Amino acid sequence: MQFSEFRLLVVLATEMNMRKAAERLFVSQPALSQRLQTIEKAWDTKIFVRSQKGLTATPAGEKIIEFARDVVEREEKIKEQIHELDAEVHGTLKLACASIIGQNWLPQILKNFVTTYPHAKISLITGWSSEILKNLYEDSVHLGIIRGNPDWKGVKQHLLTDTLYLVDTEIQKIEQVLETERPFIQFKSDSTYYQEIQEWWHRTFQTAPKRTIVVDQIETCKQMTLNGIGYAILPSVTLNQSETNIYKIPLLDENNKPIKRDTWLVGYESAFELKQVQAFVKIIKDSLNVPPSH
Repeated sequence: MQFSEFRLLVVLATEMNMRKAAERLFVSQPALSQRLQTIEKAWDTKIFVRSQKGLTATPAGEKIIEFARDVVEREEKIKEQIHELDAEVHGTLKLACASIIGQNWLPQILKNFVTTYPHAKISLITGWSSEILKNLYEDSVHLGIIRGNPDWKGVKQHLLTDTLYLVDTEIQKIEQVLETERPFIQFKSDSTYYQEIQEWWHRTFQTAPKRTIVVDQIETCKQMTLNGIGYAILPSVTLNQSETNIYKIPLLDENNKPIKRDTWLVGYESAFELKQVQAFVKIIKDSLNVPPSH
């Protein structure tokens, strides 16, 4: 098979739909169907079964698709290595980033990166820290930006520390939480963040919140809080000076010290040898005005 046929199979396996795959490959559906038939004839087996719901890979097809994915991924890595021979920063920077950082801190960093290195490309995945670690273990990204204190044996560089605040348009003191009938607005997050909040809450109030609202995104939580629907606990990285009509009360630990949360840049040593990764780390170093350390 030619390399383009491997990529064709990968796209089909990703979309599991002839129409969507044809659009991604910039070919007509009949042309795509004909090429698939040629590939199946070369392998002397059926790779996909078609139905009204879309495509389903046959057992033999799953093996062939796995082989095709491996070839495509190896080709991408070789391209990156070839680009390394060039003086310019090329290749794709593959990042997995905690959603909170992806929404608030990272955009300016990426803007500086693409402005400084216009030949480089960016692939970005956002999600929870547990998902980011999974992407790193599977070698599908170069770097992860993770909240908390990850158990990571590779390169681990501290990026920033932010404080947790109870944020509200009405509550000015922590004690007033027990008096209000307005809901505690929470956002879905990874287990370590949730546990930290739960421990603080029970240590401070020894009782459950009267009412709660749970949303799927931190930005939704923030906007509902700013609009006076309820109160929330938000990290300082999500807040800025322009938000004037709110009260921000720092959360304190058992030693009466502000509760803080760290953000880390992590990855395997081999990833930090890539020019696009080194360039990204330099942009971060310049923005934080501290030297990167491995």
